[in-house]
Amino acid sequence: MFNAYQQTQGAKLEKSMSALESEGYVASFIGHEAGAALFVGLYKIASSRPLTVDQYWQVPAYQELGAYGIRGFTADDGRAIIRWFDLLPMDACADWKGKLVIGWPPPERSWWRRSHKNEMPILVVHEENLLDAAMPDWDELDVTWDELSILPTRWRQALSQWRGIYLIFDEADGKSYVGSAYGTGNLLARWQNYAATGHGGNRLLRPRDPKSFRFTILQRVSPDMDADEVIRLESSWKDRLHTRAPFGLNDN
Repeated sequence: MFNAYQQTQGAKLEKSMSALESEGYVASFIGHEAGAALFVGLYKIASSRPLTVDQYWQVPAYQELGAYGIRGFTADDGRAIIRWFDLLPMDACADWKGKLVIGWPPPERSWWRRSHKNEMPILVVHEENLLDAAMPDWDELDVTWDELSILPTRWRQALSQWRGIYLIFDEADGKSYVGSAYGTGNLLARWQNYAATGHGGNRLLRPRDPKSFRFTILQRVSPDMDADEVIRLESSWKDRLHTRAPFGLNDN
């Protein structure tokens, strides 16, 4: 999505990038703090092609960006066509992604620069990738169904190690489902199943719109806890939260 966002540009930058086609590069950064920018990646300007407004909005990535509120290319821009650049992510400097912070010289509102005409000193190289959101404590984790498919790497790593009892809350009517995860892949594998199917094979979840689901963890358990004990705890949570049908979404 980030690459799609930068693959079309305003008229002035479009002209500069066209001049570098097949031989130039884009070093991408995002605003980090006053006077500083955080490295995202190095991209080769491989080629480009023209898009009309209609063709632009037929690209799935731009449709998705539009859903997030991006204005995008419209007939009001004063251009009949816009150039779409094939920006290829490079392996060079990939280890610096989210770690390298450079100085961004004034004026800061000038958001693109020609590298050979500016000096951008390295301010710091962090050990951790700042683009990975910090993992909240397990009892503070609360994610939507849409977010399951885009969890940060750090979150996925933690969930792959955690096992326990989880809750799915349907905002549409306030009903809940209690489940457990204790096999290969632990909570991550179980939640990825919901991300892929929307229902995870559960009968009472099938007819529901997963976009209104929220996922939280009720209880973490030891990695070596016997499966029968995990299932007993799961049943106990179903009883205490009254999630069995007809009051909830558990059918057993």
